[in-house]
Amino acid sequence: MSESVLIAYDGSPEARRAVEHAGRFLGCTTSYILTVWEPIHRQAARAAGAAGMPQADWIPDEDETDPAYADAAQICREGVEVAAGVGITAQPYLVESETAVWSAIVDAAEELGAGMLVTGTRGSSGLRSLLSASTAEAVLRNSGLPVFIVPPARH
Repeated sequence: MSESVLIAYDGSPEARRAVEHAGRFLGCTTSYILTVWEPIHRQAARAAGAAGMPQADWIPDEDETDPAYADAAQICREGVEVAAGVGITAQPYLVESETAVWSAIVDAAEELGAGMLVTGTRGSSGLRSLLSASTAEAVLRNSGLPVFIVPPARH
């Protein structure tokens, strides 16, 4: 069985808490900090579709980087730094989401041969939890791997 751990990191306080808990409770030989990103033109198209407005695709020049990719790369580097701060030596891993974030996480775990997934959760409840499915819950249901889910801090 693999001793690697894949830690999903999106820059949120919940993701930071998940990394910190992974460092506190898990010992592993290989860790990956995974950040899932979506190209800016798909984000715009999704937002325009929700508003019912047409949106032209943004197509970068050959030497231009997608701003969403640049942001995701920075978030991933931050996750590696957070991991280092809690004693985890981790490699950055960026994945483009083509469907749902949970699916990109599950696919990345399979590609990397991870033995466990770590993720935070926002802990939505009530109407909000009925309207939007939890990424952590979908990862748990679909990965076939042990999943270490860290809840948000209590205030």
